[in-house]
Amino acid sequence: MFKNLIVYRIAAGWSVGAAQMQESLEKARFVECGATQPISSGWVEPRGVAHAPLAEVVAGQLLLKLATEQKVLPAAVVKRRVDEMAAHIEKSSGRKPGKKQKKELKEDAVLELLPQAFTKQAAINVWLDAQHMLLLIDASSPARADEVVTLLVKSFEGLSVSHVATVESAAVAMTRWLASGEPPAGFTVDRECELKSADEMKSVVRYARHPLDTDEVRRYVNEGKLPTKLALTWQGRVSFLLTDTMQIKKITFLDGVFEGSKPGKDEAFDADAAIATGDLRQLIPDLIDALGGEQPLPA
Repeated sequence: MFKNLIVYRIAAGWSVGAAQMQESLEKARFVECGATQPISSGWVEPRGVAHAPLAEVVAGQLLLKLATEQKVLPAAVVKRRVDEMAAHIEKSSGRKPGKKQKKELKEDAVLELLPQAFTKQAAINVWLDAQHMLLLIDASSPARADEVVTLLVKSFEGLSVSHVATVESAAVAMTRWLASGEPPAGFTVDRECELKSADEMKSVVRYARHPLDTDEVRRYVNEGKLPTKLALTWQGRVSFLLTDTMQIKKITFLDGVFEGSKPGKDEAFDADAAIATGDLRQLIPDLIDALGGEQPLPA
């Protein structure tokens, strides 16, 4: 259900009722791109069933899904059309288009080609833990997560969020775990890591399916290479890759976690969501504690 998570803190004092939330989401429901529209984003049913709620509540957790559709126009196709248009102008007027006109031709070419363009769709799962005032976005990059945050803030009046900031940075903590060979309580270090030097060379060492409790790894760390990614497992149930910016990536629920939880499609959604959020609601506070706790929000 969740592959990557970026964690935000919801500012105190915000709340919204289920009916009000549904109404707000309906105003920004997903609509496919128009003929000359390059991109469109909006909310869809998390359950994947038409006319189901846009906000699902499972085991007290609020689940949303943002869909995005984008027209795909290869640069080479646009360039070819611009060249054709420029050649026609040169032939009919006897002069080559200048830089400004070339820019206008490109804009015209894009508008002309968009109705014929292929489209690609993607979706991002969004999870609000109202009890702990956390917003968790299943995005592969901070830029994509920030796009979701922008739409959420537009949709819900009074909503304010900020990235969860810990007392100790993930890079410093991961360095200590590798150097000492002692991961935090409840976690084990797995067999994947990326180390990067802080100098101008930015040299990188990557380990995959390789033990990390070795003299070689400790030597790299002692030489000043900082971990930017480190694979961890929590309580033998959830494996993930922690980054130096505290992104939680490659989330994998281990064998047995979902055992016996798929009676039917609709029931499976509820069961999987309850189990996934149930484990992650414990993992995330443990991870924050392992990083020295959360920095208090400014007054």
